[in-house]
Amino acid sequence: MKQIAPYYDVIVIGGGPAGSVTARYAAENGASVLILERDREVGVPVRCAEGVSVAGIKPFIETDEQWIAALIKGASLHSPDGNFVEMYNNGDGYVLERRIFDRALADLACLKGATLLTKADAVGFLRSGDNEINGVQFKHQGKFYNINCKIVIGADGIESQVGKWAGINTTLRLDDLETCVQYTVNNIKVNPELCRFYFGREVSPSGYLWLFPKSETQANIGIGISGSETLPGKGPKYYLDKYMENNFPNASINYFVCGGVPTEHGTNFVEDNVMLVGDAARQVNPITGGGIVQAMIAARICGETCAKALKANDFSKKFLSEYEKRWDKVLGANQRFMYSVKKKFFQLSDEKFNRIVQIAKDIKEDDLNLHSLFKVALREDPLLVAKMATSFLASKIKFDW
Repeated sequence: MKQIAPYYDVIVIGGGPAGSVTARYAAENGASVLILERDREVGVPVRCAEGVSVAGIKPFIETDEQWIAALIKGASLHSPDGNFVEMYNNGDGYVLERRIFDRALADLACLKGATLLTKADAVGFLRSGDNEINGVQFKHQGKFYNINCKIVIGADGIESQVGKWAGINTTLRLDDLETCVQYTVNNIKVNPELCRFYFGREVSPSGYLWLFPKSETQANIGIGISGSETLPGKGPKYYLDKYMENNFPNASINYFVCGGVPTEHGTNFVEDNVMLVGDAARQVNPITGGGIVQAMIAARICGETCAKALKANDFSKKFLSEYEKRWDKVLGANQRFMYSVKKKFFQLSDEKFNRIVQIAKDIKEDDLNLHSLFKVALREDPLLVAKMATSFLASKIKFDW
C-alpha cells in the first residue's frame, strides 16, 4: 500500500467529482496531491439523481458502459392539469451509476499521480506561527494525523467545513436551499429513454419532481422544494410519497436519500491557501440544482490554478483568485442569469405551467425542441418567455444536474 507522506503540495478534502477532478488536474500539472475521503469508499452514499448530459462529461472522462445505467433521448414535461408533452432533439443524456462513475474519476486522479485515502475525516487546519494555513489534521482508523501542504481544497459539499475553517461565508438563506428526497425504486414500468419532470403547487411547490429511469423497471424518483416552502408535515417526503401512491403504488424502494442542494450563485470561494469547489463553492445551477458538469468545469480550473500557484510560490488569496475569475468568465454570466430568474420561475402560477406544456403540444414532434418552443411561446406569451428565457428547460433538458 502506498505510504502517506508527511507533506503534499495540495490536500483535497472530499473525493466526489469536484475533488477528484481537481486532484487530477493539479497532479498532471506537477503537484503532489492527497485526497481525503471521509466515507469508506468514493461515491458512497449516492446523493444525486444521477442525470448528466453526454456533452457535459465528454471532455473529462472516456465513456465506460460500466457507469451508464441508461441513455436518455428526451424528456416529458408534466403540467399541473395532468397534460404532458414529450420533447426530443436536445442532446443525449446519461443516467449514471454514480458509485462507479465517481470511482472512475478518483482512479483517473490516482493514475495522474494523486494519492487517495478513504475513511479519512478532516478535523481542522494546521497553522504556522504567523497563523498561515499550512496543513490539515485528519482522523483515520482511530488515529490523528498532521500532514503539511501549501493549498487546501474544500470539495466537501454543501455543508463545507473547510469553508467555515477558512472564514468563508457559507451560510444559505432558506430560499437558496432546495430540500430534497429521492427513492431508487424497482417493480415499475417506465420508458428507459425518457426522463419525466412534474410541476405545480400541489406536486412540488417552488420546485419540481423528477423521474430518471435506470432501466425499464427501475428509476430514481425524487423531489426538491425550496427550504422556505418546507412546512411541518408537508416537506418533500410528503409530496414524494403522494406522487408514489398515485403513480407507482406497488413500487419497491431499495434506496432512500435526503439532503440539501445549494441554489445560490457562489462568487467568493477563495482565501489564502484555500479554495472551495463544487457544492462547497455553490457551483450549482441555481434553478435546476444540477452540479456535476459545473463541478468538473470548476475543478479543472481549480486544479490548474493550484499548479500555477506552486510554480509562482504564491498562495495568497489575490493569486488564487485567478480561479474565481476564470470560473466567472466561463460560467459566471450563465449562473447570474439563472439566479436572477430562479424566484420568478418558481413563482409562476399553475396556469402558466399549464400554458407552457400546451404551447409545446401545439408543435409537431419532429420540430419540437427548445428553439421551436421558445419561438412559439414568444408569439403566444412574450412575458412568459421573458421570465423563462433559457433557464429551467434549457438546462434540464440537457440533463446537466
